[in-house]
Amino acid sequence: MNIYLLLEQAITSSDIEIKETLALRCLEYCTENCTEFLGESDPKKFNHPSYASICQIVEPKSLPARRDFESIEGLAALVHAILHIEYSAIDLALDAVYRYPFMSLKYKIDWLEVAMDEIRHFRMLKSLLGELDFEYGDFPVHSGLFDASVHTADNLLDRMAVIPRYFEASGLDVNPQIIKKLHNKRKNPLVARLVEALEVIYQEEIVHVQKGDKWFRTLCAEQGIEAESHYMELLERYNLRKKHRPHINVEARRAAGFSCGELLELGAEDCREL
Repeated sequence: MNIYLLLEQAITSSDIEIKETLALRCLEYCTENCTEFLGESDPKKFNHPSYASICQIVEPKSLPARRDFESIEGLAALVHAILHIEYSAIDLALDAVYRYPFMSLKYKIDWLEVAMDEIRHFRMLKSLLGELDFEYGDFPVHSGLFDASVHTADNLLDRMAVIPRYFEASGLDVNPQIIKKLHNKRKNPLVARLVEALEVIYQEEIVHVQKGDKWFRTLCAEQGIEAESHYMELLERYNLRKKHRPHINVEARRAAGFSCGELLELGAEDCREL
């Protein structure tokens, strides 16, 4: 079996059923047939994300502000925004396997497992969105994560720094803030379900960032690069260092592999070594 052909089909499909079926086949194959040939790979660069056939893609500044969680539409817009992140994360995890075939089997299994987690997150949120009488694609989205994957396509070290260690780690900062804002509205059963979903996502995203941190540091060690100073250099190179940062979630980021030195440099007010 050529898992790279299956992964290409999964990444380019907008059908979550197809993504899940193919991702699971690849994971089972890598887990159970680890000594067998995984297939020839000639990774393509994709011109547009798979959700382009479903969603209207706009610039981030054109997205409406999501402040009204009291109305059904306002709550649906929030759920849709998080759902879109999870959808994007599915393709990014699959692409991390598809695009870098030279990496070890352990690496491939790590990111296929992440893809399966993201699919499960997507399903939880899609079900909730449906109960609000909306569907994926009913609100405009931006393509920031896809664009970041394109910009890092030629360098796996950069990919691990930018996607899991920057964007997913930023989600660890934002997620608890959203839960806090929703706390007083939990009498609404749909809000309560959203909070439950966010709590599951939060715990599992810590593991995803851990995996990104592990492979980032592994690649740095193999290339004789000092990991933490190089990470800061990459944030500068990709114009991410000066972006607005919410409250730095020191506890979650420390659990995911960040050092106190990094977190203080990123803007944390305090950090204690574990």
